[in-house]
Amino acid sequence: MRVLGVDPGLTRCGVGVVEGVAGRPLTMVGVGVVRTPADADLGHRLVAVEQGIEQWLDEHRPQYVAVERVFSQHNVRTVMGTAQASAVAILCASRRGIPVALHTPSEVKAAVTGSGRADKAQVGAMVTRLLRLAAPPKPADAADALALAICHIWRAPAQNRLQRAVALHSSRAPRTPHAPKGRTP
Repeated sequence: MRVLGVDPGLTRCGVGVVEGVAGRPLTMVGVGVVRTPADADLGHRLVAVEQGIEQWLDEHRPQYVAVERVFSQHNVRTVMGTAQASAVAILCASRRGIPVALHTPSEVKAAVTGSGRADKAQVGAMVTRLLRLAAPPKPADAADALALAICHIWRAPAQNRLQRAVALHSSRAPRTPHAPKGRTP
């Protein structure tokens, strides 16, 4: 399984590609950051993020894209930029028919470090260890993107089994007839 992880942001959008399957050693295929100038027009910045993500999709041909789920932050301006960059990543993948998964920051931290409260240094250290890298990827956005990809590779098989089980259960559940209006059964 090849996964492009995206740590969304307008100034720095972390991107990282990891290949492998759960239970086996993983391989980093590529890592980087799509940057936009903070003083540029919003529209130009979003186009730059789109172009950067499209380049990564063209070059690495992932089977899945894992994007960090935007969570509430105190700084509305920051959360808006993060949400906009996230939407661009989702759009780029969806346009190509690539499945997209959203993972919360605490879910990613728990998957990679064992603790949903891990700090950036701990995430970077575990990404370095898990991918057998010489040093943690810099900046932290790049390490976070790799952590998202790792999280998806490890969690996708279980999530897919759960989705299939729910779908199977739903298709087998007996349908109860609805009582006519005004009458109770």
